[in-house]
Amino acid sequence: MAVSRLSTRAVTVLLAATVVGALLSVLAVQWCRVNGWTNPEQHLALCYSDFPLLFVERGLAGGAFPFIDDVPAEAVMEYPVLIGVVAGVIATLLPGDGVTPERILAFHDVNHLAVIVCWVGLVLVTALSLSPERRRHALLVALAPGIILTVSINWDMWAVFLGAAALLAWGRNRPGAAGVLIGLGAAMKLYPLLFLGAIIVLCLRTARWRTLTVTVLAAGVTWLAVNLPFMLTQPEQWAMFYRFSSEREPGFSSMWLALAPTGWSGETFSLISNGLFLLCCLGIAWLGLASRQRPTVAQLCLLIVGCFVLLGKVYSPQFVIWLIPLVVLALPRPRVFLIWQAAEVFHWVSVWLISAKITSDGSFGEGHYFFEGFYALGIVAHMGTLIWVLALVIRDILTRPTPDPLAGPVGEHDDVFRLPGLANIRQQVQHREAAGD
Repeated sequence: MAVSRLSTRAVTVLLAATVVGALLSVLAVQWCRVNGWTNPEQHLALCYSDFPLLFVERGLAGGAFPFIDDVPAEAVMEYPVLIGVVAGVIATLLPGDGVTPERILAFHDVNHLAVIVCWVGLVLVTALSLSPERRRHALLVALAPGIILTVSINWDMWAVFLGAAALLAWGRNRPGAAGVLIGLGAAMKLYPLLFLGAIIVLCLRTARWRTLTVTVLAAGVTWLAVNLPFMLTQPEQWAMFYRFSSEREPGFSSMWLALAPTGWSGETFSLISNGLFLLCCLGIAWLGLASRQRPTVAQLCLLIVGCFVLLGKVYSPQFVIWLIPLVVLALPRPRVFLIWQAAEVFHWVSVWLISAKITSDGSFGEGHYFFEGFYALGIVAHMGTLIWVLALVIRDILTRPTPDPLAGPVGEHDDVFRLPGLANIRQQVQHREAAGD
């Protein structure tokens, strides 16, 4: 298959659109850039960011390099190691010493610029990952409200870009490179590791054992090569992310908040959440192996990541960035994308309003429960529209043949293994539609 490239005009339009999106993202946090990141004002101004908070509280302002220097237990970074490396390098490059408003602003701005660069890369990679007739849909990533409003909250865009690049490498018949990029992405945020689930299903279906082995080994070796030095030199700091993920209580926008009054521990919620996610993965694998038509890589990735998000103990506002390129790749319906994004913006506003009430010790919004109700509606909107998006993807898998520009190593091979159960569902749907007519 010939490699399709972007025209100069397409690159220019995509870059211009992303610059517009980036400028809007700067405008969205301008109040905090001018007035500082203080509570509850930063929540009321809808411009909260982890960058200033962690710069001060994780010892970065004092010169501590995450996962290398010894720090007090309360100053250990609760993220995978590559995020710590990025944060440490940027903090090291800043002039001056200690905690000053100028250095806090500089740390935020340099990190914001870095994630914007990743955003530009993500838009171009998404365009290259789409079929030529759908390249314009990459504009949805360039101007997605979910990215504009959340890109500077945390370092998630780094992992999103690496994950998207991994899918493009897979689609260009480079399974080893795809594995390396998945390993790097997982060293930033674990979720790109979930892409291996889609690759495993498609390789099982086509019996591409060598391709599967190369991809999985490349991902595992890369992740280990990045993590091993820190595992050996700072095991307690390195383990913090995994320990914290297991022990933390249900947090922002998790459906498990409804069960918080049970008093169950964070480990209990992790066990239930992970167990249900495993069941969902088994169901997605069965769908991928039993459907008459082969699902696309993006469809399977979106289903897996979507279930991970829905069942997780936390849904931080910036997690929407994980889903945006996958929705664009898997679902060729801009109207659906925009409805879903509107719901996510509603959820984003609700999170910061309830955060303002919490960080003001209840003085903001005191005497009523409007913000609690608004927040509950935000969670329902976020979860309901995401479930709707995933249901549309499942329906497409069952009823609509979908070309896969990212099929890569499995694209030219016939199915070798299929499970029974779904072979005739497309004909059944068509018969029902004909009967309805």
